[in-house]
Formats: sequence, C-alpha cells, structure tokens
Amino acid sequence: MDQSFYEKILDAMTDGVYFVNRKRQILYWNKAAEELSGYKADEVLGKCCAENTLQHVDDAGTHLCFKGCPLSASMRDGEPRETHVYMHHKSGFRMPVHIRSFPTHDENGRVTGAVEIFKDDRQHRAMISEVETLRQEVLTDPLTGIGNRRYADITLESYEAGLVARGIPFGVIIVDVDNFKSINDTWGHKLGDRVIKTVAQTLLSALRPRDIACRWGGDEYVILIPEATKEGVSVIGRRLLHLIKESWIELETEAVTFSASIGGALAQPGDTVAFVMEQADQQLYRCKEDGRNCFYFNGSKYDLNPRIVLTAC
Repeated sequence: MDQSFYEKILDAMTDGVYFVNRKRQILYWNKAAEELSGYKADEVLGKCCAENTLQHVDDAGTHLCFKGCPLSASMRDGEPRETHVYMHHKSGFRMPVHIRSFPTHDENGRVTGAVEIFKDDRQHRAMISEVETLRQEVLTDPLTGIGNRRYADITLESYEAGLVARGIPFGVIIVDVDNFKSINDTWGHKLGDRVIKTVAQTLLSALRPRDIACRWGGDEYVILIPEATKEGVSVIGRRLLHLIKESWIELETEAVTFSASIGGALAQPGDTVAFVMEQADQQLYRCKEDGRNCFYFNGSKYDLNPRIVLTAC
C-alpha cells in the first residue's frame, strides 16, 4: 500500500494529526488538523511547530515549545504522552485541546520523529466546569456563600482519618447567634438574613486561610481547624467572640447589634467526630446557661473582658 492510502485514512479521522521530524518540522498535516487549527497544510508543512503556528501553552501560560514540549519528550525517551493544552488558532484565540504524542521509528528502531493527535477539548472543559459548579452548589450554603453542613461533614471525615492515621489533631468551634428568634421577631426575616450573612463574613475575615467556616444550620455555624492546638482553638474562639460583638447592621434610624455564644473542642487521639462535636456542643450549652455572649473551651469561660478568664470547677 502506498503513502496516499494511509493519508486517506488519516484525512478521514475527526482528530487532528500531524507528523514531525527530529527538528520538529511538520511533515504531514491532516484535514482535521486544518479544521481545528484554521491552518491549511501548505501554511505549516516544512515549518517548526513552534514557528507562530500552534504554540501550545499550559494553564499557567508556559510556552511548551520551549519548555515541556510533549513531542520533544516523546522523541527523547521513546514514551507516549497525553495532556491538556491550549493551542493557538489561526484566528488568534487560544483553544483547549487534548493531545497525545507518540515517537516514530525507522526500520532499525531508531526514533525519527513524532506524531501528535489532538482534538477539541472545549466540551470536556465545559463539562469539568459544570461539574465544579454543581459541586459548589451542593457544598455551599446559598445564603452566606460559605460551606454548608454537608461540606462540614465531608471535611470532618477527612480530619478524623488524619487523626487516626497520623495523629494529626483538629479543632471544632460551634458559633450560635444569641437571641436570633428575637431578632427575627423584632426586625423581620430580611434583617435576620442580613445578620446570618454578616456573621458568616465576620467568621471568614477572622480565620486563617486553612481554617474552614460552614453554616451548620439556622443561626449556627461550625469552624473546622486543621492541625489544631489548644492555644490555637482558644485564640480563634476569643477572636470570634470579640469580632462578632463588634459587628452591627446600620438601619436608617439605628444600628442593630448582636452577639454569639461559642463552644470549642480539641480532638485527641482515639476521639471520633461525633465525640468532638458533642464536646463542642456541651461547651456551647454552658455558654447559654451562663448568660450567652461568651466562649467556653476546655472547661474555661472567656467573656468580653480580656482580663477575666474563669476556670470552671
């Protein structure tokens, strides 16, 4: 069978196909490559693929022709490659493509060049984006934009696994808005929603980048602290207590203030998520019994006077 037979087969493919020699000069360019790239065969044959043609870049914008070229790598070690890149279209835009590269050999087994097969990856990228959007919707509280209870549960499971496997402790802080029913009854549910969102934003601003704030339900939130220490949980809990109390919502005639009761717990080796959550909830209950607007952790009460720390008997 002559070369034209194989070219007819390659031209019938829906994926773009091109061959290069060891210098990465393009030797063959099929019909699908023309359609996908916008470049006709006579515009690219004999040229190096890096010469103002495809110029693949990755997600970081790195020009792979000069660093990390899949074709060069396949020719160098004889191994196939598969990756996602952005190809330069003749019209000027960058198009996501999925590429596969393979080395070509002569009759003696020596590498003579490489072949790249590429296809439009926009549908795949769109699907990934859609999946990510759905994931965000499933794991995000729609009112506040922070994680929801399901996200908190998933995170806690991973923390428990880390505690069991590697002894990595974690902390939990439960935050409950004081007298929230009274706020709703007095000012209405719209103002109540604003309070819920304001507290959520306050939590986010008070936490370290690796800490996680989730809405547990209603007017209750949970703070998840990875690689926690007793001092770390204490510092975060007290900070939240102060910042929430110092937040308010401006109305036309007055400002609406609010506070929170906060309970904390630190996981120890052998503890389960259920046990740690129960400990934090018990500390929160002590806050409510003790007049609210305070933070209980490890048997100690912290109120808004920084000089007073009452240790429970």
